[in-house]
Amino acid sequence: MASLRDNFDQLFQCLRQGRGISNTGEDPVYYLVFPPHEMQEAKRQIKEWEAKLKIQGWALETFSMAETIHGIFQANEFRDVWLASEMDKSFDAESLHTINQTLTDVLLAGDLLKNRLLAKIESLAGRAHTILFVTDLEALHPYLRVGALEQKLQGKFAIPTVFLYPGIRDGKTTLRFLGIYPPDGNYRSVHFGG
Repeated sequence: MASLRDNFDQLFQCLRQGRGISNTGEDPVYYLVFPPHEMQEAKRQIKEWEAKLKIQGWALETFSMAETIHGIFQANEFRDVWLASEMDKSFDAESLHTINQTLTDVLLAGDLLKNRLLAKIESLAGRAHTILFVTDLEALHPYLRVGALEQKLQGKFAIPTVFLYPGIRDGKTTLRFLGIYPPDGNYRSVHFGG
């Protein structure tokens, strides 16, 4: 099994050559897939990858799902209500499900999460040799999967975008988010690793 570094090197080689014509779509979207237990190692590698990219004349930008989701929840007018309900002594599995569904609805309402990612992509449009790394995808659990965002943004990826994906590769285009979700073959991207 190839290492995280080897998989990144393959990905970067592909980026340098350009995507070309692909049956998975024309957007320059890539997934660097790694087992969930390697999440911390992937985060540690980002600085090394950034240095490697810089030497080759590329700039690395990042978009953290964790920071973005946190910001959306922090700004919501009902945040205090959610926190109070978590302190309720009768809190149970059904309450947790209800809260998670409410938080999912907040992320999807008005496409807040999608629009934040789109704004980042658009802010980088036209910048040559720039790569966007989308990090902290585990923060999407249990609300949604990144494939749903990728589909909503189809045709809008203005620069090469790499999703650091904690999961398991199950075939050429099928992934299992965090290794716990059912296999999903709806990704229109190129996958490395896993």
